[in-house]
Amino acid sequence: MLDEYQNLQPIVYKILRNAAIKNKYSHAYLFETNGFYDSFNLIFSFVKTIFCPHSYTNKENCQGCQQCKVIESGNFPEIEIISPDGMWIKKEQLQKLQEEFNKKAIIGNKKIYIINGADKLNKQAANSILKFLEEPEEGIIAILITDNIYQVLETIRSRCQIIKLKEEKRNFKEETTPMRLPYFLGISEITDEDIEKYEKVINFINYYEKNQLNTIIYMQKLWHDYIKSKEDLLTAFDIMIFYYKDVLNYLTNCNLEIFVDNQKDIENIAIKNDLKTISKKLNIITEFKEKIKYNANTNLLMDKLIITLEGGI
Repeated sequence: MLDEYQNLQPIVYKILRNAAIKNKYSHAYLFETNGFYDSFNLIFSFVKTIFCPHSYTNKENCQGCQQCKVIESGNFPEIEIISPDGMWIKKEQLQKLQEEFNKKAIIGNKKIYIINGADKLNKQAANSILKFLEEPEEGIIAILITDNIYQVLETIRSRCQIIKLKEEKRNFKEETTPMRLPYFLGISEITDEDIEKYEKVINFINYYEKNQLNTIIYMQKLWHDYIKSKEDLLTAFDIMIFYYKDVLNYLTNCNLEIFVDNQKDIENIAIKNDLKTISKKLNIITEFKEKIKYNANTNLLMDKLIITLEGGI
């Protein structure tokens, strides 16, 4: 419930609770998560408050009512959640949403649609949602979520009430790498299959650092057999970036941020590279990550990455 975030997000809590008390909601909210580890649950707590006939914000009053249970189960008919289909949110997804929202509400008089990853709206989808935002129908509330509002089109930002969450880092002291990764990757949980892929990425980096250009010869076995989709590729590049950032942390005598279980490997990489070299590698990996969205041949992309890391191209 919303009251659970009173101390973690005091400003946001006050804004959302006041809206509930007055029963006066904006037609569109744009939440900037700012890396807050429990952002989606906070937003979903707000959604429950909007639908609550009593605008309850705490468990004591609510006592786990049936309506909250249905919302939590994901079967509440007046809530639609849209997430990227592949790398983008597509126009077809929003057209389907608008068709659903033309129907009369079954429960109550409100409908809410949540766009998770509003910065992933492609041009056609963004234009489609603009009309929905410009001409809001009574009782329809839009909730858009992004890690960075400046990656969302200004025309969309200007039509939303912007809610910025305060960053609240977890204490990772006793947590292993698989427990830390979801927070930094911006996901709620990871599966055993995800963990296996992440370990393959780490093994790939360690192999490359030992074998340099020869890594290309074994690219299929080291990389392509496991990292197949563009979504996996983007996540893999994020992991590479975080891994080299931890090498930087080691070189600057800071605590490792994520890869505490790989300290020995990170030490070995740090011995072979200075700060300037690691910074250069980080920049190259970041630049190549941006190319993923537009590069159809991921095999060639990875070969070019290794060559560029080694000072070629």
